[in-house]
Order: sequence, then structure tokens, then C-alpha cells
Amino acid sequence: MDAATLDNEVLSFRLAKEEYAISILKVQEIRGYEEPTLLPSAPACIKGIQNLRGSIVPIVDMRILFNLGEPTYDQFTVVIVLNIKNHVIGMVVDSVSDVVTLLDEQIRPAPEMGSAADGDYITGLGTVGERMLIMLDIDQLMSSEKLGLITSPKQAA
Repeated sequence: MDAATLDNEVLSFRLAKEEYAISILKVQEIRGYEEPTLLPSAPACIKGIQNLRGSIVPIVDMRILFNLGEPTYDQFTVVIVLNIKNHVIGMVVDSVSDVVTLLDEQIRPAPEMGSAADGDYITGLGTVGERMLIMLDIDQLMSSEKLGLITSPKQAA
């Protein structure tokens, strides 16, 4: 498998009634949902932290982050553990669908959102048969000011 194929390999997951996709290269592992330890004064979308083999990992509930209604946690709820710029972050989603390799012709540009800043995290729309995948730039989303989970080296100094 060449690098170009890996670049278009995505993990699809569900939030509410929509399907989203992120690069498989960012995924470290997928775990069942366990209630995290709450952090006082954290934004509502940060459910808390978990200890993953000695690493303290912030847990972000994507349904709360995207304002998609009250989250429910059941046997399908999972935490996708991401490794972004050497930061490990857990992201809670309703369920994981599958890993898909998208051909270039299956990827459409993201629609113009005008001044909606949240549109910055949507890189395109992937089509697989009748399914439409909202493709996210997970690096940019997790490093956004809204979350502030990843700082660039010059901000950390």
C-alpha cells in the first residue's frame, strides 16, 4: 500500500444521524466508553481525563463539541484514541462504522460556510455508495482555540 492510499484511508464514525471521517493515520486505538474522571472548570465538551497505560488523556465528547443534542452512552459508544502531534487525546463518538479507502474522485470539496468558523474543520465530503462522510481535519479541530488541547511549540514556551 503506498502513501497516497494511506492518506485517503479514513475511519468513519457516527455522531447523532451523521457520519464523519478522520484520517486513519491519527488513530492510535479504539476503546469501549468508560466514565472519565471529571475536571473542575473544564469546558463542557471535555468529559474529563482517563489514565491510559500511565498517560493522562483528555476525553472530548464530540456530540457536545458539535452541539448535536444530549449525548447518550450505550454499548456502541466508543472512545477513539488519537495521536496528534505527539499528544494523546480521546474522542467520544456514538459508534465506529468502518475503515474506508476513498478514491480522489469520491472526495468533494467542503461547501462554503461563509463566516461560520466551525466550517474550518471540515475538509471535504466523501461519498461511498449512498453514504456521505463529513471529513474532519482532526489536527486543526483539536488544536483550535475552542479546545486548546494541542499547543504549538512556540505557544508552550
